[in-house]
Amino acid sequence: MANLKVHYSSQSVDWATPEWLYEELDREFSFNFDPCPLYGLESGVNGLEVDWGSSTYCNPPYGRGIGSWTEKAIKEAGGGKTVVLLIPSRTDTTWWHRDIMTATEIRFIKGRLKFGGAKQGAPFPSALAIWKEEE
Repeated sequence: MANLKVHYSSQSVDWATPEWLYEELDREFSFNFDPCPLYGLESGVNGLEVDWGSSTYCNPPYGRGIGSWTEKAIKEAGGGKTVVLLIPSRTDTTWWHRDIMTATEIRFIKGRLKFGGAKQGAPFPSALAIWKEEE
């Protein structure tokens, strides 16, 4: 269990989206923007400070600042954009109740995701929060 210590701390906030999951979601939503790719935007711009695309995928840093990303998702979705967040399923947090509960759809992911090249699943469950215009 000592090897998982970083997963329960603020030391690691970046979790690379499993490729298969991104590809599946991209087929469904046709993403044209990612405000916080794992290694930052090429231009060095903060994804919280720019307008997002019409169909945005976001796997935000999972640290204490995640609420800023969930707030931004609501703001962007309010402009008629589609926003899909991959987030830890932390249903006991303020940001979950304040922001995620406003999503058009919440999908809980069965099992634990293997982020990046990890051999074992994450020590937390994950969910997708989706904001899109009702069809």
